[in-house]
Amino acid sequence: MNTAPIQVIVAEDLDVLREHFCSVLSKHEDIRIAGQAASGKQALQLMRTIGADVLLMDIEMDAKHDGIIYAQHILEEFPHARIVFLTVHEDDETIFSAFETGAVDYVLKTRPDQEIVQRVRSAHEGMSQMHPEITNKIKSEFTRIRKNQENLFQATMILSQLTPSELEIIQLLYSGYKTSEIAKQRQVEISTIKSQINVILKKFNKKRSKEVISLLRELNIIHLIHKVRGEP
Repeated sequence: MNTAPIQVIVAEDLDVLREHFCSVLSKHEDIRIAGQAASGKQALQLMRTIGADVLLMDIEMDAKHDGIIYAQHILEEFPHARIVFLTVHEDDETIFSAFETGAVDYVLKTRPDQEIVQRVRSAHEGMSQMHPEITNKIKSEFTRIRKNQENLFQATMILSQLTPSELEIIQLLYSGYKTSEIAKQRQVEISTIKSQINVILKKFNKKRSKEVISLLRELNIIHLIHKVRGEP
């Protein structure tokens, strides 16, 4: 059985916080502070000189997302290292950027000391014990992505089945033309355009043309109309 203590590098630019985390961790016999860093660059240098099992690293040090940037460099050179990010931010973008680096965990600096200690232990064991709020954010993001994929597939299928006239009307609506302006440009009665728009709405299962246009904007697929119509 391996009883060697977990070697930890603490990277935090604020001296008082860095010393606090080092003090909290060093009170436990199974954890040893291998080094301290005040920037992502220093953390990388320490990994190159002394190494460590786990890095408890602040996301923002020398610059915004300094920790995230150097985490990528560290994991490229030391893929077996475990990174636990420390931060005061809970916004979705920061969370997703943190995990995209390959970090195994993310913990708020305001969490109890014992929780931070346990996060370090769990990271070393290859387990993540993310806070439920963060887990929910990630689940919500995957749900959103899956829903967008489904919407993208459905919208693409509908566009491929529209008539050339319907596709042109959608293009004009997308460009901001009103029903009367479309009728004038196409040299037909307004009632004809309204009838065609109603058909389009039924195909998209929407009640208003604005909903169709919003969907196409959200999915960023208006360019597909040109391909469906055989335009360059």
